[in-house]
Amino acid sequence: MLSNSCRYGIRAVIYLASQPSDLKVGIKQISSDLDLPTPFLAKILQQLAKQKILSSSKGPHGGFSLLKDAKNITLLDIVNTIDGSDTFTTCVMYKGTCEGVGEERKVCPLHDDYEKTRNQLITLFGNRSIYDLVLKAEIPVSFTI
Repeated sequence: MLSNSCRYGIRAVIYLASQPSDLKVGIKQISSDLDLPTPFLAKILQQLAKQKILSSSKGPHGGFSLLKDAKNITLLDIVNTIDGSDTFTTCVMYKGTCEGVGEERKVCPLHDDYEKTRNQLITLFGNRSIYDLVLKAEIPVSFTI
């Protein structure tokens, strides 16, 4: 359901949330620690920086860090930034939304069932903060709460 970009972005934000808040982590360190391709990850993290989820600075002491408190970043923020809100409106069977299938403009056969699941996912992603995920993953939290 989520793109590789989105999954990588989620992992990277969780990783950054587990670092001291005053530490800038370089892209090579993040990609090495998470075993993710550096150029691809760099593009993802720049997207998150443009949307004011991450802070990015260049130079020898540059890198990435959270711009917001991990308690105030939800999975939905990351999904919407990387994959877009279309993730929750796109038809699972056809291109586009279920509302526009065929000449009769009928919904797809899975629309009603998937709508319930889609709404549950939106609620789950909107209510789950990065901080919650750091705690649940039992990653040592280095920043002050």
